[in-house]
Amino acid sequence: MPVIDSHVHVFTTVSDEFPREVSSNTPADRDESAEKLLGIMEKNGVDQAVLVQIGGNSIEQHSYLLHCLKSYPDRFLGIGLVPQDHPKPEEHMRELTEGTGIIGFRLFDLGGPRDIFETKDITEFRTYPIWKYAAEKDYVMWVYPRSIDAHLLPFLVEEFPQVRVVLNHLGMTPGKGKFTQDELGRPQIQIGGYNLNMHTTFRLARYENVTVHLSGQYAFSKEPYPYNNLAGMHSNLFNDFGSKRVMWATDFPWILEEPGYGELTTIIEKLMPNISKSELADIMGGNAKRFLRFPDRSS
Repeated sequence: MPVIDSHVHVFTTVSDEFPREVSSNTPADRDESAEKLLGIMEKNGVDQAVLVQIGGNSIEQHSYLLHCLKSYPDRFLGIGLVPQDHPKPEEHMRELTEGTGIIGFRLFDLGGPRDIFETKDITEFRTYPIWKYAAEKDYVMWVYPRSIDAHLLPFLVEEFPQVRVVLNHLGMTPGKGKFTQDELGRPQIQIGGYNLNMHTTFRLARYENVTVHLSGQYAFSKEPYPYNNLAGMHSNLFNDFGSKRVMWATDFPWILEEPGYGELTTIIEKLMPNISKSELADIMGGNAKRFLRFPDRSS
């Protein structure tokens, strides 16, 4: 069974060929290439990975992602982004997916009413056309909703049961203004001891088309690797979603310096030492291969 890193980011130095947005942790001269990732994967026995777009949501800013998918079609699948204000998101999605290896799109905002008690017409959600087109074309929805949008997700999942949904980073729903960076430039997300929106995450376990990443631990824990204070959360997600609907990921490149890529290849065993070998194999790659339909690697 393959080992698949189901959520990573790659980007290269800004150029005319590969334009992208820059930020404090993705400066113009930073290079975290697919080749660098492949070398680290090879060293650590990881076979394939999901490349998640970073650096902008325009077609042009997807250039490096598209280049990587074309160069290594048996190693990578891709997740794209859709501009929030795009008048015809279906056209953007079609252009990015036809023959490219992009299998779905990441969403942060869902575009519905903020009041949890307000009557909800799902067709009025700003992202409704995206979900509808994903249902028609069998795209994956890669979801990392903000806390204020979390209550909207079950309505979309209920409306589109045929859409494969991946909840990012432990199913967390970060609150507004809770994002910072540490001294290593890694995202840090403040969470309280009790996160009301996790009720939404656990409630989504009833839907067979929803899976969740076991990843991003460094961003949520104040403890050092292996982030033992998150062991209970991992066990709860495993128990609720089951061994067939949780997927391991590293969130490369933010973890390279601390705790290190190799360390994260064993984090599931450390946080859930009582699972079986077959369950571990599913989490480490079997589920991603089946759910995301990874191709077999060339010999």
